[in-house]
Amino acid sequence: MAKQNGSNPNGLNSVRSAALKQIERSERNFKLAFWGAVLVEGIFFVAFFWLADFKKDTTHLLLLLSTVASYTILVLGLIALGAHMSRNIQLVLRAIELLDEQAERPDGGAKS
Repeated sequence: MAKQNGSNPNGLNSVRSAALKQIERSERNFKLAFWGAVLVEGIFFVAFFWLADFKKDTTHLLLLLSTVASYTILVLGLIALGAHMSRNIQLVLRAIELLDEQAERPDGGAKS
């Protein structure tokens, strides 16, 4: 793999552009999968509430409570993971901005 430096900003810009396109494509696929999963799980919950007999069979109530508890733990974990990933992405974006600032210096980015 060729080494990129500040002397070739066009090559660096093309790499950034390709990376951003890949990120946008991945985000689009994630959103499609997320909303598809929300739809399927919503159908399952509606079917469960429609078919469950909470008064005669208390097992149905136990199943509902355990499902809600499991989903709550999963959702809280995903929120924590999302916050962590957001922070990491912000750090990477800041590093890219610093590279841009360094490449735009008239002295070629050398520190004094």
